[in-house]
Amino acid sequence: MSWPRSARGGTFDDVRKTLIRRTDLEISQRLRLAFQIAFLALNVWIGVQFYAWVRFLETGGATRIATRPPGVDGWLPIAALMNLKAFILTGQVPRVHAAGMFLLIAFLAMSLLLKKAFCSWLCPVGTISEWLWKLGRRNLAVPRWIDIPLRSIKYLLLGFFGWAIARMSAGEITGFMESPYGLIADVKLLNFFRFIGTTGLIVIAVITLLSIVIRNFWCRYLCPYGALLGIAALFSPVRIRRDADACIDCAKCAKACPARLPVDKLPQIRSAECTLCMRCTAVCPAAGALQVKTTARRHLPAWSVAAAIALIFVAVVATARLTGHWNVDIPLDVYRTLVQRTASVSHPM
Repeated sequence: MSWPRSARGGTFDDVRKTLIRRTDLEISQRLRLAFQIAFLALNVWIGVQFYAWVRFLETGGATRIATRPPGVDGWLPIAALMNLKAFILTGQVPRVHAAGMFLLIAFLAMSLLLKKAFCSWLCPVGTISEWLWKLGRRNLAVPRWIDIPLRSIKYLLLGFFGWAIARMSAGEITGFMESPYGLIADVKLLNFFRFIGTTGLIVIAVITLLSIVIRNFWCRYLCPYGALLGIAALFSPVRIRRDADACIDCAKCAKACPARLPVDKLPQIRSAECTLCMRCTAVCPAAGALQVKTTARRHLPAWSVAAAIALIFVAVVATARLTGHWNVDIPLDVYRTLVQRTASVSHPM
């Protein structure tokens, strides 16, 4: 362990306080890992349920072995964004894929309060991406003159989807969602991976290999969902703050930051790239040098960040369930007919 200057040669009480602090900070990564595993397992379970439900409809089985899990809507972010716009314009919760809209609201709320915490605490793609670059151990540092243009790709993609959705009226969005294609957009997505072609496999393989050698390749350069949450995170009252007087200039925080932010040089981190993963605070050896704080300079321990994430998620999902807007209100026979002829259902636009 590397000791801060305040603890070197200090009293036993100084050493004890430093040990307690280090334990508290290490808890942040244990908590985050627990959230990552739990949310990844939840998504795997949703995927298994959804696959069983689709197979039940495809085969015309007499006994239903599964029901459609509403959580699968979370894998339709564009539909969620479209539904959110229609909801804002009309005040009416959409009938189709409403769960995705509620999940988007939850993740936006997290970003507004806790920066892009969704990306590093909950997102299954972010979790796999993090495990991949840890697997690579020695990661390639992309030169700044290449890194900045590449980071703009996710914002360009977000801009394109935002432009397309902005051109649609609430009525057009509803019409699209309730069209045959809109109703089984989730099945279309499943079938893309079930019957993936050579090109798709090559793209996934390339992204996987790049994710091993470059930290968070997909999240850093290509994810428009993360770009949206990053913009929302700019309004968050929470910051990683550095006390220059307590800092010992070891630069461990900057080396640990997956987003390659200069945590060791700035008084606070405002960047849209910060996911509040707290890796920087976990490795900082100087007591009080680096902390998660609100704009009121109030310290937020790791357990409070974890509790806030869980509370927002549970509160939004519970609200959707209690108001009867979580499940899709579409007759099973309609789904069965559409699923059995999925290949002939084309995009209406």
